[in-house]
Amino acid sequence: MTRNRAVAYKGPGKVEVIDIDYPSFELKDGPGVNPENVGRKLPHAVILKTVSTNICGSDQHMVRGRTTAPTDLVLGHEITGEVVEVGPDVEFVKVGDIVSVPFNISCGRCRNCKAGKTGICLNVNPDRPGSAYGYVDMGGWVGGQAEYVLVPYADWNALVFPDREQALEKILDLTMLSDIFPTGFHGAVTAGVGVGSTVYIAGAGPVGLAAAAGAQLLGAAVVIVGDLNGQRLAQARSFGCETIDVGEGDIADQLEQLLGVPEVDAAVDAVGFEARGQGHGADAAEAPATVLNSLMDVTAAGGAIGIPGLYVTGDPGATDEAAQKGSLSLSFGTGWAKSLSFTTGQCPVMRYNRQLMMAILHDKVQIAKAVNATAIPLEDAPRGYAEFDAGAATKYVLNPNGFIAA
Repeated sequence: MTRNRAVAYKGPGKVEVIDIDYPSFELKDGPGVNPENVGRKLPHAVILKTVSTNICGSDQHMVRGRTTAPTDLVLGHEITGEVVEVGPDVEFVKVGDIVSVPFNISCGRCRNCKAGKTGICLNVNPDRPGSAYGYVDMGGWVGGQAEYVLVPYADWNALVFPDREQALEKILDLTMLSDIFPTGFHGAVTAGVGVGSTVYIAGAGPVGLAAAAGAQLLGAAVVIVGDLNGQRLAQARSFGCETIDVGEGDIADQLEQLLGVPEVDAAVDAVGFEARGQGHGADAAEAPATVLNSLMDVTAAGGAIGIPGLYVTGDPGATDEAAQKGSLSLSFGTGWAKSLSFTTGQCPVMRYNRQLMMAILHDKVQIAKAVNATAIPLEDAPRGYAEFDAGAATKYVLNPNGFIAA
């Protein structure tokens, strides 16, 4: 039997690389697997030998103990791999293909998938619409921070790269297609970013940086990124963004210094439910609604706010009982009075991934450079998680099978 090593959640603040079963064309019982999914036959699936799999801020929420994730859940939803086995119902994806896998699992058959709403597929998660690999309450599909991973509905889900050699040369860019590049781009698109827009992005983590790169690709005139982390703000400046330190004063005042007016045309929340308010760095108090409220304040009337930042319905570490259930103290009246639009939820990756792949392959964007992508061995995953949690301005890319050159 082929071995399979994987990164597993072992309790708050702890991950380990463990041995797990090699994938099979049936969803078996395990940590976090919905009982209704156990025994599900998967003749439409492929097995991938993982080329790259990334550590995501969404994973970090679980590892911090801020969700109801069970111990031994195999992590990872940002997956790129080489097809090594195909199920009997797979028609178009072939052994040897290098593919990008959208983090949201979708069937391609339900009414939402047919409408392009692949983030809320109706057939892959018995608990609720929408699913993802290696994530709490998402149906129990095994995560992809592993040497091998199973991808269901492969003819629908897998994005095949047109040229193997070219793909491997650009793998640090292409690995971002599974999640953060489409997610950040979705934030910019749903915020209404276009040619000449002024844009404010809250959060200079990888999704925020991807949103900034996406806004530039869409033709924004000025992209401003706000954060408390100086290293991450420096990373944003490295590819042409303006930055503000949100611990150094009022956001509107700082925007006015840059733009001449205290507001922007479009805004993106790339922070999510672990947002922090006043203070600085580790001393800043957690205030889960602070980003959304600040964005409503600084977005021009009639504008839009894209919200790719994660919000959850179960947060045992939240600051109060309401926030533990996902209820936040929003100044919704501000949004109503200004006629603002909001877009939330999982990014429907398949809406964007092929176009963004073409932008990468034809050198229209350098997303790996923008997010400071750094490859590390699978066995170094605990270090990657720890450094990312400490605020490293780095997007860690796991290299389980040695595809990525030193």
